[in-house]
Amino acid sequence: MKTLDFIYQCIDCGKEIQSDKIVYLCPDCIKENKPGLPPKGVMKILYNYDIIREDFKGSDIFYDLKSENYLDLLPINSIDSLPGLKIGNTPLYEVDQFEGKPLNAYLYLKDDSRNPTFSLKDRASAVVSAYAKEKGLKKIVAASTGNAGSSMAGICAAQDQEAIVLVPETAPKAKLAQVMMYGATIVPVAGSYDDAFDLSIKLTEETGIFNRNTAYNPLTIEGKKTVAFEIYDQLSGDLPDHVFIPTGDGVIISGVYKGFEDLLKLGVIKKMPIMVAVQAAGSNNLIRNINNPEFKIVKSKTIADSISVDIPRNFYMAAQYMKKYNGIGISVNDSEIMEASQKLARQTGIFSEPSSAAAFAGFIKMKKAGKIQEASSNLVLLTGSGLKDIQAVEPIVKIPKSIACNIKSIKKLLNF
Repeated sequence: MKTLDFIYQCIDCGKEIQSDKIVYLCPDCIKENKPGLPPKGVMKILYNYDIIREDFKGSDIFYDLKSENYLDLLPINSIDSLPGLKIGNTPLYEVDQFEGKPLNAYLYLKDDSRNPTFSLKDRASAVVSAYAKEKGLKKIVAASTGNAGSSMAGICAAQDQEAIVLVPETAPKAKLAQVMMYGATIVPVAGSYDDAFDLSIKLTEETGIFNRNTAYNPLTIEGKKTVAFEIYDQLSGDLPDHVFIPTGDGVIISGVYKGFEDLLKLGVIKKMPIMVAVQAAGSNNLIRNINNPEFKIVKSKTIADSISVDIPRNFYMAAQYMKKYNGIGISVNDSEIMEASQKLARQTGIFSEPSSAAAFAGFIKMKKAGKIQEASSNLVLLTGSGLKDIQAVEPIVKIPKSIACNIKSIKKLLNF
């Protein structure tokens, strides 16, 4: 067992805090926050990279989140604090051709829907849960459009903890059912995800319940960053030129950046891949505002519920990373998302929810625009299973009528 050795650093003012308790937001910058705008004072966790560098081994394969080799880069004391569920080591597939034609570039699909609750969010929930376990905290609250909530509920079920999940009343039923099956307390809120988020923060402030919310609890970034370690291991250090990431509030892309940045600070890698933040055109408040002097919100409306946010809570961290490492922002409309989801399923066998398939839509759009160079290496991060949002694909899936149960009928149907 190690001894925790990290600090919290404010991404806005740079203030550093060392504490054995969770630090949600910078106590100085939080005073500047205004309703209806992304919060300032989001904290980043930093480690003693000079000391870690001396003993860092990495691994030939990042078997799962419980790999001892990366424990020094996690804000927990012991891997035994993590849930017994197998989190991480999700498949990485190489695609040689698409739409019946050979690709002139390398394409990898990282399928994180293969985590226990079928989304990348399990990485974040596992670290939050482990930290809570080490601190003796039994209740965890989260606001969610579905995936984070079902993830926290499932992880808590495995850890004998209680999850309280606030969801907008429009959240997909499949995700709500999943939350309830895990035994969590579900609280539908008459309002948007942003309303549920704000209410959960108030609950934490008034009761002290441990809060999992992304862009509020810095531990979530530390969990999500493990996918970057895994990409490094699975590609044997030969990093992709582009990583396409579905983007809503900016936490997943920040997590991927943070993982690779940790490896940069350790000298394990020499350069940062170019991250492509793919947003739904109907909810692109993050990439649309990156270079704006004043943040302006456009009401979100998209089929991709998991990346549909009016206020991208991790805007400032994501924007900082994208500017520092030359990230790219791209918008895809709902029809492009659904087309990508269908192509992905029919040509690769991977069924991704619309929010996840948005990343693949971004790759297709850049390829059609001639922005994917020949022989370049490209990775699409698929974050959630299509089974989580069946309602979204109903318009493009037509179930045929039944036939008479005889050989003549089926031969006629199949043109024999």
